[in-house]
Amino acid sequence: MRIWFKETTVATLNKFAEHTMSNHIGIEITEIGDDYLKARMPVDDRTRMQRGLLHGGASCVLAETVGSVASFLCIDLEKYVAAGLEINANHLRGISEGYVIATARPIHLGRTTHVWDIRIEAEETKKMICISRLTVAIIEKSMPHSSE
Repeated sequence: MRIWFKETTVATLNKFAEHTMSNHIGIEITEIGDDYLKARMPVDDRTRMQRGLLHGGASCVLAETVGSVASFLCIDLEKYVAAGLEINANHLRGISEGYVIATARPIHLGRTTHVWDIRIEAEETKKMICISRLTVAIIEKSMPHSSE
């Protein structure tokens, strides 16, 4: 079952991310499925901590990016905005090089909140690196007030 409000392309989503943190650290959307969204991030000097392993904060940025973009794809942007409300991340395994892939799938797509399950795995070995849950608030845009 398709969950997206309207059709888009991977190229369009990546163009929209220009001049953002996700673009700066190398995150790119790679796949749009019927009920999931995938993104890829390098493990390099932009995303590693001093010990040479992927920084947990970078995993959170990846999870929040793919989950937030997924929420934007599920709503009518003329009527609503989506804003991250809460993120949880369990860092399961370290990785020092290569790429990680994040897959966001909905747990709940409600009128006022979306909850996403985001699995981050090593691209090469497919080993789980991080499991995250993101809650996104869906907020109705305010109608402009008329001036009297």
